[in-house]
Amino acid sequence: MDADAVRDAIANERMSLCDLLEELDDAEWATPSLCAGWTAKDVVAHLTTTTRTTVLDMVAGMARARGDFHRMTDRRARRRAQRFTPAELVAQLRQSAISPRRMPGSGPLDPLVDLLVHGQDIARPLHRDRPLPASPAVAALTYVAGNRFYDAPARLADLHLVATDVDWTSGSGQEISGAVGDLLLIAMGRPAGLAGLSGPGTDVLTARMHGLEPRPGR
Repeated sequence: MDADAVRDAIANERMSLCDLLEELDDAEWATPSLCAGWTAKDVVAHLTTTTRTTVLDMVAGMARARGDFHRMTDRRARRRAQRFTPAELVAQLRQSAISPRRMPGSGPLDPLVDLLVHGQDIARPLHRDRPLPASPAVAALTYVAGNRFYDAPARLADLHLVATDVDWTSGSGQEISGAVGDLLLIAMGRPAGLAGLSGPGTDVLTARMHGLEPRPGR
C-alpha cells in the first residue's frame, strides 16, 4: 500500500468502527476486551489518543510512568475513559478520522495496526462481526510480523504462516494456516486468534502464548 492508500484505510477504519460503536449499549461498552484489563470503552479511549498526543505529552507521560511506555498508555486510556462519555469518545474518533497525526515515534502503519487489531479487541468479545479489509490487513500483518516492538518475530520464530483468504505467506518452519484476521491477532499476541488456525505449528504457537495476555495499548 502506498502512503495515500494507508491514509485512506486509516480513515475508513475509524469511520466504520464509529458506526459499530454507535450501536453498543452501556453493558457492551463495559464488556472486557481482548486487551487485558481494558473494557471496550478503554480501548476506544486509547484510540482517541493517537492524534492527540504531542511530543511534550509523551515526554511528561513517560516520566510519570517511570519510562514504561505501556504503563503510560494504560494510564492515559483509563483517564480518558473516565473523563468522557461513550458518545463523546465516538465523536472524537470521527473528528480525527482524516487526521494525519500519529503517536510520536510511531510509523505510518502503526495507526492502521491499532485500528484493525483494537477493532477486533472490541468486536470479538461482543460476538460482533467485523471483517478486515484484505489489503490493509495484509499490509498490517506484514509490518507486524517483522516488528520487534510488537514482539512478533520472537512469537513467530520457526513458523511458516499461510493466509487462507488472501495471497500471503511469511516465515519458514512448521506451518500455521488461517484467515488473515486470525493471523494478525496471533502476531499481535491475542490468543483469541488461535481458534481459527490449523497446521502442525499451531501447538507450538499455543504453548508459546499460553497464559500470556497482550499488554495495554498493544
